Amino acid sequence: MQYLMHHLLRDSAAKHPDKEALVQDQRRFSYQETEDVTNRISHVLKDAGTKRGDRVGVFLSHSLEQAFSFFGILKAGGVYVPINSLLHGEQVDHIANNCTLKGLILDAQRLELLKKQIKNWSFLEYILVSGDVPYWTKDLSIKCYNFEEIVNSRARVSDLPDECIGNDLAALLYTSGSTGKPKGVMVSHDNLTVGARIVTSYVGNIESDRLMGVLPLSFDAGLNQLTSCALMGMTYIMKSFSFPGELVDVMLKEKITGFAGIPTVWLLLLQIGSPVFKNQFKDLRYITNTGGTLPTKAIEKLKKVFPDTKIFLMYGLTEAFRSTYLPPDQINIRPTSMGKAIPGCEMIVVNKKGELCKPEEAGELVHRGPTVSLGYWADPDKTAKMFKLNPFLPDGFQSTERVVYTGDIVKKDEDGYLYFVGRQDYMIKCYGHRISPSEIEEVIYKIEKVKLVAAIGIPDSIRGQSIKVFVALNENVTLTEDELMDHCAQTLPQFMMPRYVEFLEDLPMTGTGKIDVTLLKKLENEKLDNH
Repeated sequence: MQYLMHHLLRDSAAKHPDKEALVQDQRRFSYQETEDVTNRISHVLKDAGTKRGDRVGVFLSHSLEQAFSFFGILKAGGVYVPINSLLHGEQVDHIANNCTLKGLILDAQRLELLKKQIKNWSFLEYILVSGDVPYWTKDLSIKCYNFEEIVNSRARVSDLPDECIGNDLAALLYTSGSTGKPKGVMVSHDNLTVGARIVTSYVGNIESDRLMGVLPLSFDAGLNQLTSCALMGMTYIMKSFSFPGELVDVMLKEKITGFAGIPTVWLLLLQIGSPVFKNQFKDLRYITNTGGTLPTKAIEKLKKVFPDTKIFLMYGLTEAFRSTYLPPDQINIRPTSMGKAIPGCEMIVVNKKGELCKPEEAGELVHRGPTVSLGYWADPDKTAKMFKLNPFLPDGFQSTERVVYTGDIVKKDEDGYLYFVGRQDYMIKCYGHRISPSEIEEVIYKIEKVKLVAAIGIPDSIRGQSIKVFVALNENVTLTEDELMDHCAQTLPQFMMPRYVEFLEDLPMTGTGKIDVTLLKKLENEKLDNH
């Protein structure tokens, strides 16, 4: 019976032990080999003192070792805490202290990065290190294991007896949000398994699928690709996102059938001169987009590049995993829609009075269903603010069911399809108008020379807020501010026109590959404070 996340891997290994499960470059692991590696990891973790519910951090690059760690931690009864590989010591220090890590799996380079912080972690009892262990670790009063030896060993050990149930915590996914330090979203085994079943059902996954994994496993959408593969017995091909040419090579060589990306991935892949335009991808059955609105210009390009490939536009948030998707047969009819609720979930749009919104009335999106997470780790106040008792149940029906108030403003058309308007905390208020940054960005993205763009509101004593756009151009092209403004003036009303334009070589990214709007706003506020 499958009731814990790692049972999906166990059952797929029993069904087809010799089939490829995980691939990265020249390294290939079958399902049985993956089962054996993760069993060995679980035994080491248990011998190191891991108890049910203990948090174990994973601070590794996008790698097979990261995937092995996920299953190994769960098999030992622990809680998987992925730490984005791009974080610095102080950021990792916050996560470690916030959830009091019992153990940590990392490479020697990142261990050196944490030299200052790790000495103060009295709660840390052991580390598993990939690579040469620094000499100074001998001074630490913690157990130290060689992770490479565990992975490369050929020993076969049995499954540990299960201690958890489906409602138990399986992962803490740290998300930055718009303000404050990262919050740990508590994800249960049930959340992970039902999420895998839901997504594989609507994208139509089959056992022979080979999924391209470029999204980090610290990102819920990236982790779902791994869990979906374990559920269906598919092959997961890991590749760090770098240059379009490298991605195209892997797609063709590995006969990729499914590819999940975020807007920045697709926009970079569709740059002028990209090899994606010179090849045919006959094996690619579907692609998905999540993590932000994909400009319609990019959608049109994707349709031309992948004419026989289904395109799924999706929306979700870490606190509730996936929320909506737009079926491929609707993409020509309503390309700007975020679709309808994923199977088994319900999306409700409410106004400020808490009433259900009418068609075309903008309101906050509320997510209801089995993918709703358990809340935020050690933060009851923020949990209570975002996770609330369902107010839409029939009178007399007693339930402790909680729904997620997403903070996203959307509207629903007469046919029930949802459209993203903007984040509550990112909406720009100019001359009394509430403006969605995505409306402005969508217009600017239609300029062929533009690679990335982000719009924010900055304080203005007369307007309330003025609109500033940050723009990064494709290589070897030029665009003046006047040319950009002339383009905008052809489409945007006066109150939506940018007042300031700043061209950057590139835009800052979050650890999950999204444009870091929070950082842009912070830097802009610092400039204003200095003046």
